[in-house]
Amino acid sequence: MSNFHIRKVAVLGAGVMGAQIAAHLTNAGVQSVLFDLPAKEGPKNGIVTKAIDAMVKMKPDPFAAKSKAALITAANYDEHLEWLKECDLIIEAISERMDWKKSLYEKVAPFIRADAIFASNTSGLSITELSKVFPEALRHRFCGVHFFNPPRYMKLVELIPTAATEPAVMDLLETFLTTTVGKGVIRANDTPNFVANRIGVFSIAATMHHTQAFKLAFDEVDALTGPAIGRAKSATFRTADVVGLDTLAHTFKTMDDNLPNDPWHKFYAVPPYLKAMIEKGVLGQKSKAGFFTKKGKDILVLDLAKQDYVAGAGKVADEVAAMLKIRNPAEQFAALRASSHPQAQFLWSIFRDVFHYIAVHLGSVAESARDIDLAIRWGFGWKMGPFETWQAAGWEQVAQWIAEDVAAGKTMANAPLPAWVTDGRKGVHSAEGSYSAKTGKSVPRSTLPVYSRQLFPELLLGEKGEKGNTVFETDAVRAWTAKGHEDVLITSFKTKMHAISGEVLDGLQRAVAEAEANYKAMVIWQPDGPYAVGADLKNALAGLQAGKFDEFESMVANFQKTSQCLKYSMIPVVSAVDGMALGGGCEFQMHSDRVVATLESYVGLVEVGVGLLPAGGGLKEMALRAALAANGGDILPHLQTPFKNAAMGEVSTSALNAKEKGLMRWRDIIVFSRDELLYVALETARAMANASYRPPLAPAAFPVAGYTGIATLKMMLINMKEGGFISDHDYDIASRIATVLCGGEVEPGSMVNEEYLLKLERQHFVALAKTEKSQQRIEFMLKNGKPLRN
Repeated sequence: MSNFHIRKVAVLGAGVMGAQIAAHLTNAGVQSVLFDLPAKEGPKNGIVTKAIDAMVKMKPDPFAAKSKAALITAANYDEHLEWLKECDLIIEAISERMDWKKSLYEKVAPFIRADAIFASNTSGLSITELSKVFPEALRHRFCGVHFFNPPRYMKLVELIPTAATEPAVMDLLETFLTTTVGKGVIRANDTPNFVANRIGVFSIAATMHHTQAFKLAFDEVDALTGPAIGRAKSATFRTADVVGLDTLAHTFKTMDDNLPNDPWHKFYAVPPYLKAMIEKGVLGQKSKAGFFTKKGKDILVLDLAKQDYVAGAGKVADEVAAMLKIRNPAEQFAALRASSHPQAQFLWSIFRDVFHYIAVHLGSVAESARDIDLAIRWGFGWKMGPFETWQAAGWEQVAQWIAEDVAAGKTMANAPLPAWVTDGRKGVHSAEGSYSAKTGKSVPRSTLPVYSRQLFPELLLGEKGEKGNTVFETDAVRAWTAKGHEDVLITSFKTKMHAISGEVLDGLQRAVAEAEANYKAMVIWQPDGPYAVGADLKNALAGLQAGKFDEFESMVANFQKTSQCLKYSMIPVVSAVDGMALGGGCEFQMHSDRVVATLESYVGLVEVGVGLLPAGGGLKEMALRAALAANGGDILPHLQTPFKNAAMGEVSTSALNAKEKGLMRWRDIIVFSRDELLYVALETARAMANASYRPPLAPAAFPVAGYTGIATLKMMLINMKEGGFISDHDYDIASRIATVLCGGEVEPGSMVNEEYLLKLERQHFVALAKTEKSQQRIEFMLKNGKPLRN
């Protein structure tokens, strides 16, 4: 098994999940064959091709680049079952009907290779029961693999073995899903709805129950159960709309049908009002109406008493908002429990009942408390899992409160807390591992070799991790090394959203000098948050409004100096990019010797949004790359995409899209697991150093497009201006961008150097910064977090 490679995957079922699983596998460079029933009319692959075409138009986009859609092979069960013999992994993703799945398994079983792996993407059906259809030999290579929707963006995948599944199969799949597909894998027991949906759906059931008990409105509950308590913005009822009310009801029914002796069984029944909504075809987002609906630009909320949608007015009461701002979790929970306000009592009740539920069911649902917390973090978007939240709030005190409420009949079920809860422990997570109710011991993290690539894995409350060895640290940057990679210097920014201030610039230059003197290479990596969101606008605006233009120009010159420092240092500089790399952040990664980026990296030169143009060397670098790509030919075709990117402030939709836009190079590396980003970046930097790295030679001169290029690019702008798509100030900014990219008003083919273009960048940047409209844009962005088009 150690040499078994998953080269080709078949996905059975071109519905919402199956099609998107195939799309994401294609994103990851895995050959994917998507099967469905033969179409009754037209081409037999019509169902699959229609599903692929629909995904190209979907938002959020299942494809990291539109071109990936053409790489999925369409197939149908009548003509192409023989193709299954070429597949190393087969994922079934048809509707959640046990009889339909079993019927399909009987049909495809003769075409599955003896060494292939077969997995069902069920959200809660019994894997063991499904396996009974297969011959004995295939059962050893069968398991559940539950992707969360949408598969490209959701981190969680649950792996569910049967008693017959070979351990090696599970290890291989976990490795593949973790490093190739970029997922966080939880091994779940074969119990109804597995781990995340079992706990998450109960949490929704508890929220629905207490919504009615405390007579709260649906939008009021969403205001309480979203970011206010560290959960996803979609909160509870908006999440139900997105998932689909019929889908949610199905997960309720799975638990209702299969957990008859559960102490909470009566709460698994679909609430009457929800059942009535589904019967009327009110299914949430897909039917354009659920708990919420949109009328024009207004979001309306369902009022059960009026049986109609009304304007939303739900919000967190001031008294409760003040409690939620209490930083000490123990004090916060004490305040909520003691308050008589219905919103506070509601919050205490939903927390209490989830804590009660996970304590009673830990032993049957999951191998350890870690699995429950990570599953809920990754699958439902909670910042902290339920066990972590309990532990942070004071394990013993909260356990006592739960026991008191059970005795008083206030809880949803009267099951006693398990003895281990009150054995004197302070929680379930510690440096030794996470508690397993099944074994009565703390279980350490997996030692599967793939996890050695995660130098700084996502930690749970109570766990301890490496912090690295600090080489030097300022208020703006930290330069440090990681265990096992002490020969490569890591530089991280400490500013908010990793904005680039003068102190960051100075710190980066110091880090490069330190790396040149004592290390093989340098990696720029942020342990948390985006790579960098651009320049520190607040300080820049203050200087501009005070008329300190010389200082402002010096700052821009220092920015350019830093970019050039990264590019021409005597050691390789690798940028490890994740999330946003905007403005100056984009320019820094452009000047790095190599970029290692996660797929979900959003890269762009967005300065036009604040009334400026890129002046950290970004336009210079684009002009140089265009000249090299032209290779003595016409430069202008190679400038059109960079010009559009910068003039429109476009941001890539993925790292792959950044390559298509020319914001990253094709030789740059894309990784799918954020947890592996630093490891790959360090190994890349080390390999470059070990290959006798030398910095690129600065070109003495290179050609530019000149005034004819400027005129051509401006023609695009004139049409947009006359059509009302851009303002006069937009036109001015974009014209200056065209001027810099084309090397100024010079003869076409004129030879310039980098310093010439950097000077041109500075001149136009400072000229724009002096204008009232650009300063208005900067101020608006600082106040509102979005661009002003004045």
